[in-house]
Amino acid sequence: MVGLTKLEGAAACREEGFPISGAGEDRNSRGRRGARRRAGLGALSGLLAGYAALAAAELVAVVVRPQASPVVAVGGAAVDRTPTALKDWAIRNFGTNDKLVLQLGIVAVLALVAVVLGLVAVRHRRVGSAGVLLFGVIGALAATTRPDSTGIADAVPSVVGALVGAWLLYGLSGRARSTPTEEPPERGTDPGWDRRGFITLATAAAAVSTGAGLLARSSRGTQDVNAVSSRNGVELPAPASPGKPTPANAQLAIPGIGAFTTSNKDFYRVDTALVVPMVDAMKWRLRIHGKGVTRPVTLTFDDLLRRPLIERAITLTCVSNEVGGPLIGNARWIGVRLADVLAESGVRPPSKGGPADQLVARSVDGMTIGSPVEDIMDGRDSMLALGMNGQPLPFAHGFPVRMLVPGLYGYVSACKWIEDIELTTFADYDAYWVKRDWAQQAPVKTESRIDTPKPSVSRKAGTVMVAGVAWAQHRGIEKVEVRVDDGPWERAALAAEDTRDTWRQWSYPWQATSGGHRLTVRATDGTGRTQTAKHADPLPDGASGYHSIRVEIG
Repeated sequence: MVGLTKLEGAAACREEGFPISGAGEDRNSRGRRGARRRAGLGALSGLLAGYAALAAAELVAVVVRPQASPVVAVGGAAVDRTPTALKDWAIRNFGTNDKLVLQLGIVAVLALVAVVLGLVAVRHRRVGSAGVLLFGVIGALAATTRPDSTGIADAVPSVVGALVGAWLLYGLSGRARSTPTEEPPERGTDPGWDRRGFITLATAAAAVSTGAGLLARSSRGTQDVNAVSSRNGVELPAPASPGKPTPANAQLAIPGIGAFTTSNKDFYRVDTALVVPMVDAMKWRLRIHGKGVTRPVTLTFDDLLRRPLIERAITLTCVSNEVGGPLIGNARWIGVRLADVLAESGVRPPSKGGPADQLVARSVDGMTIGSPVEDIMDGRDSMLALGMNGQPLPFAHGFPVRMLVPGLYGYVSACKWIEDIELTTFADYDAYWVKRDWAQQAPVKTESRIDTPKPSVSRKAGTVMVAGVAWAQHRGIEKVEVRVDDGPWERAALAAEDTRDTWRQWSYPWQATSGGHRLTVRATDGTGRTQTAKHADPLPDGASGYHSIRVEIG
């Protein structure tokens, strides 16, 4: 059958009685293997293109600014648009790791999208590459519409990354689906692929992308050196108004109860910054302006250091804290009286005829926090804080300067990385969280918490020490009571009070009997008001209700 065409050979085989089904099966098998290989190469092409796009964008973001990185920009946009309930769930379950989880989630989604675009590209090169460009547009829009955006330059990292990713995907997908000669494959057969070309381009792309990513990380670290150096160079002057020493018996010697003063590393952190701002104190400025400001001023860090400083112990609480939750901490802060700074600028509280009832603090990351002017200037120790527990503020907690107002939840008082203060009214402006359905004004609610015994630990019958903390910042704690099951409320012993702006530890020796029991605690503040038993979720102005635990006594 030498020299016969394929059709003539097949006919001859039939006439001779030879089977020809195997040839068809081989052809189909080769076709399926080819399809699987193209899918694998397409997925790999997409991942490499995505990797290259991110690496290029991160490197360009070093030149523009770290916040213009597409992961940070898209992540920030996601935070802004995340429903409040989901945001609170993330904080409760992941704590200060919620931002890392979000960033990993964004990378995972991008990887999945990259795989899909790679699969599309091995069949439709232009469509797959256009998909990469579309994601670049999304990143650019996210970067330029963030509250802290500095303008169109923030779009450059996303655009450059998208162009690099689209070009690489176009090149890899072309080599993954055809031979170097680009000959059209026969229908139902394996078309082959440019093995050498694909491997060469893929290897080069992976190497260059890795190098770009490492260079971006190294360069960003170099940029942060100035900020770190400025913090290391800060020597906080001795406060003109030092805080009184913490009473020795403010800390109970009971296993399981937390430290009265929270260390900087253990202090809770809740904010929307995916990248902690690294601000050079020597370049930092604070502008004060707005309604009722007769003498607008711009202050430097040295200006604040030269002013009389105060030191105060103040407990901060996050409004997202659930009843019995951990989002609360106590520290000794050093700073400048905010009321004095405002008064020197001509600001008067509403009770004295001032036209502004809201102070809007703006952070370098674009966050806005609105605080009542009356509360800031009513004599409490509101401050522009420079130090925390004897050290310059950690970067994660607002270095070089943050704002504090005792007695108010953090979202209406504790602006970190502050750079602008505008005096306005609640009627004229809604700050970041108010736009997301949180209350305009939110004084801290009277609350208490059981720290020990732990519900998961079984105890023996006899004396069991029940202990915890209670707080009602700027009102103080007057009384704490404990109830066992449905029994009467019994008064607990209070540790010494530091100030009415700090939490207070308490203890109760319980004569425990065998079986399961429920322990409940409630507090009464310095005004004589007992915390409410009515349960309320954190939204819109803080959680309320009694904290109770179930314990087993053997």
